[in-house]
Amino acid sequence: MKSIDVTMALVVGGLFATGFHLMLQRSLMRIILGFILLGHGTNLLLLVAGGTPGRPPVLPGKEPDPAATADPLPQAMALTAIVITFGLTVFLVTLAYRSWRLSGHDEVRDDVEDRRIGTARERAGNEPPAEHGADDVTREGDR
Repeated sequence: MKSIDVTMALVVGGLFATGFHLMLQRSLMRIILGFILLGHGTNLLLLVAGGTPGRPPVLPGKEPDPAATADPLPQAMALTAIVITFGLTVFLVTLAYRSWRLSGHDEVRDDVEDRRIGTARERAGNEPPAEHGADDVTREGDR
């Protein structure tokens, strides 16, 4: 394994780790920066997978030799990933800007209803199951 391969693997791993860490934060700008880092890591991974840089993808008039040509598919996928990342980044920035204009900060609030449902499920899971017997039938009839 070449040292450039190890270096690129560490760089891609660092970009993914940092991107995921930032996406788990509560600030919308950190989430956007994490998404951007994930996009850059993906592009770098695709370009590294393409093989040795500088080789032509197609040699005109010759039989293609896999050792002498570069694979054009990762390059095309990287270009597509760049466009998708740019479009989603612009969309996320507009959502963050709208949230900042409406609330005055970029922190993601807790969903109170979701938390209430989650605690209700926890309480229901901790209660012992009700035993059905003759007493339960008379109690339901008394109500």
